[in-house]
Amino acid sequence: MTETSLRSYDPRTGQAFGASIPVTPEDEGDRIVLRAAAAGEGWAAAPHTERGRALRAIADAIDADTQTLVGVADAETALGVPRLSGEVARTTGQLRMFADFVSQHRHLDMIIDEGEPGSARPDVRRMLIPIGPVAVYAASNFPFAFSTLGGDTASALAAGCPVVVKAHEAHPATTAATLAVARAALRDAGFDPDVLNAVYGFESGKQLIQHAAVKAAGFTGSLAGGRALFNLATQRPAPIPFFGEFGSVNPVIVLPGAAADNAAGIADGYAQSLTLGTGQFCTNPGLMFIPEGGALISEIERAISASAGGPMLTDRMRQAYGSNMHDREREGVYTVATGTAQAGAWSVTPRVWTASLQDFAAGHERLASEVFGPAGLIVGYPDVDALHAVLSGGVLEGTGVLEGSLTATIHAVEADYPAAARLLPLLRARAGRLIFNGWPTGVAVVWAMHHGGPWPATNSAAHTSVGVRAIDRWLVPVAFQNWPEDLLPAELRRGNPLEVPRISQS
Repeated sequence: MTETSLRSYDPRTGQAFGASIPVTPEDEGDRIVLRAAAAGEGWAAAPHTERGRALRAIADAIDADTQTLVGVADAETALGVPRLSGEVARTTGQLRMFADFVSQHRHLDMIIDEGEPGSARPDVRRMLIPIGPVAVYAASNFPFAFSTLGGDTASALAAGCPVVVKAHEAHPATTAATLAVARAALRDAGFDPDVLNAVYGFESGKQLIQHAAVKAAGFTGSLAGGRALFNLATQRPAPIPFFGEFGSVNPVIVLPGAAADNAAGIADGYAQSLTLGTGQFCTNPGLMFIPEGGALISEIERAISASAGGPMLTDRMRQAYGSNMHDREREGVYTVATGTAQAGAWSVTPRVWTASLQDFAAGHERLASEVFGPAGLIVGYPDVDALHAVLSGGVLEGTGVLEGSLTATIHAVEADYPAAARLLPLLRARAGRLIFNGWPTGVAVVWAMHHGGPWPATNSAAHTSVGVRAIDRWLVPVAFQNWPEDLLPAELRRGNPLEVPRISQS
């Protein structure tokens, strides 16, 4: 049966609530994209400082309405008011970060080669320009920071691109409420609100990425869903760039000195990271390597046994988690500890298993796969030589026991530094962010952040969805050769009237 509307569900009770939101019909989806493309012409032509001003206005409006928006999101996601309030702050913070970046013209990557008068060497002036309308696919687990106004949307708007968001079915009311605030702020700032809009429903997402006016897409979600959209993007008559983040296992390696010196602290940190947000993070530490023997495994048992689960975002995710639990038990791993259950219709229980390094190497295709939720695998290794041998297998050929991840972590004390240095090249080839004596959950929204990684963490390891360089996905270079001064964009003119940062070669 074709869906006609989306309902909001409370993960704590499993019950629907509130008004339904109509699924976007195909003809209306077409009009939304075309209106976005038309509005995008003025948005792209606006001075960068004016776009920055509009992004700050959106951030201010969201901050002013935080309490209402968080209330809607908590009812739909059960992520809790403290977590969601922090996520709103992260969302508005990254809007302001991009506002500052573009207001300083830092995104243009200007290169000026003045050539040589009277010679065959031309005058060439290169800059980046907006790619055009962008489709953004909202994530389930971050109703603010990776959804309607998340990093994909914020960076695309900052680049000068209009955005059409495909709302996630886990929180349609949150999307609608956030969108209303942002569109009103755009209107008040003097811009066409159709620079930002949304569509609802599964079919609308397929239609969106195939629309001729859409020039690029960003996605955060499952590998299966992202791969399907990637295929649609590349099979169009005119293929478009697709930037997908698909999750990862985020391997953590605890070296012998760290395990001996800080077993309790590492165990507590692991349990907190693994169960944060009911494990519904793309940076969840799903795979950890620890020395065999010693106190660390018993400390992990203690910490996990004291942990509590919580509700998953959707009933489908809850069922998938249960299915993964059943599959793992059949794969010959041993349960280290199980946390406690929490009241709630879609609640799940934390669980950690263990396997030997030999068994992991033999069954890595199954055991190294992501489990979305508060579950992890502990692999015991006899010594660093054995661990290095297993992890290094197939690296040069692009294969091996570890696939691409968003992050990789090492816990070490000074005595472990030689081993850490030996393992670092292996991890550097497998992850986009390398962490020392920390935990992967919690991605800092700072200019230098790289949130990406090799396949299957993403389909484009050169790009990030967090940090100022996330804007690069939505910009394309154009070189102007021998154009007269009066016809050049202001940013490229001689004398640099806008005082734009640029590289000059004369």
